[in-house]
Amino acid sequence: MCENAGAEVCVAESHSNQDPSLAGIAGAFLKLGTIAFGGPAAHVAMMEEEFVRRRGWLTEAEFLDRLAAANLIPGPSSTELAIFVGYMKRGWRGLIVAGCCFIIPAALIVLAIAWAYVRYGSLPQVSSMLYAVKPVVVAVVLQALVKLAGSALRTPFLWVLGVLAMVASAAGVGPILILLLAGGVAASSSWARGRRLASIAIYPAKLLAGIAAVAAVIPAVPAGLLRLFLSFLKVGSVVFGSGYVLLAFLRSEFVEHLHWLSERQLLDAVAVGQFTPGPLFTTATFIGYLVAGWPGALVATAGIFLPGFVLVAACGSLIPRLRNNRLVASALDGVAAGSIALMAVVTWQLAEAALTDRFSAVMFLAAVVALRFRVNSALLVAAGAATGWLAGVFH
Repeated sequence: MCENAGAEVCVAESHSNQDPSLAGIAGAFLKLGTIAFGGPAAHVAMMEEEFVRRRGWLTEAEFLDRLAAANLIPGPSSTELAIFVGYMKRGWRGLIVAGCCFIIPAALIVLAIAWAYVRYGSLPQVSSMLYAVKPVVVAVVLQALVKLAGSALRTPFLWVLGVLAMVASAAGVGPILILLLAGGVAASSSWARGRRLASIAIYPAKLLAGIAAVAAVIPAVPAGLLRLFLSFLKVGSVVFGSGYVLLAFLRSEFVEHLHWLSERQLLDAVAVGQFTPGPLFTTATFIGYLVAGWPGALVATAGIFLPGFVLVAACGSLIPRLRNNRLVASALDGVAAGSIALMAVVTWQLAEAALTDRFSAVMFLAAVVALRFRVNSALLVAAGAATGWLAGVFH
């Protein structure tokens, strides 16, 4: 029946038959939240494999549109991509389930580490596990990068735009500026009125203005759980970019201004966010526990992730409609090309840090071969962690 229908009908029909239940969304994101090591680029790679290639929940184009949107709003981009997927499949219920299930496993792991840190005064030794996992993560990201580039860079113009974005990133230009320029250049190549493009940001901008207004009253709030929540709400509302950008905001707020943390505690908190699975923003869970125990961990986690849920809810329903506008569609294509370029730069940086000797090179090549035979990336990451742990035990 589908063979005799148009391509668009076939795609719609296949997706309607594969729309997941809320339980299915919860299970998928609980799994990813438990094993998604390696930072945002690795998370994007795993989501592409899980939801585009394995489950067929999204097309490559739909995935790239959500990735572009997630990169353009504040907060943890991979978590917002997860929220976008949930919203697309099951509306606001899917939004909440997908986001929470991606965040909760990592937050619980970080919470356990924070308890051990407070009790014993140092971080658990996980260097051997990370040593073996990193080369596997590089292979997973590289595979996704190649596949996404084939879909995002469909024309010579987008290829040139992607290469220029890579050069700009290597030269030190900020990621948000690169994405905005890529989208602007692509949109300007498709002639239309400028105000049509500007209108797409009005609703999210109003929400950000409201959040910023709330954040402005933070200094007048006395120290306590409410102050902790509002401080992380502010951070989650304005932070773009890498974990190093997050580090700068956290240092300013909790070390220099509030004096709730020492420099060492802050660096340990960011390290925990990096070596645990799931979003780096679970650093907030660690800091919240150090400041105010279990209640502090809860309100800090809620505060830093809440803006992402709100912004995705505001933007999610707009994306399909905006795709029908030629100017906006061109801008999204440009942002997607810029996103692929940034992902390529991150992949190179990860490879430089991870492939340092013969053992890591062997782990990387083994993962590349396994991926060619369609071994699940989650299993590969788990196998890498187990190999590293065994190496540490018997070293």
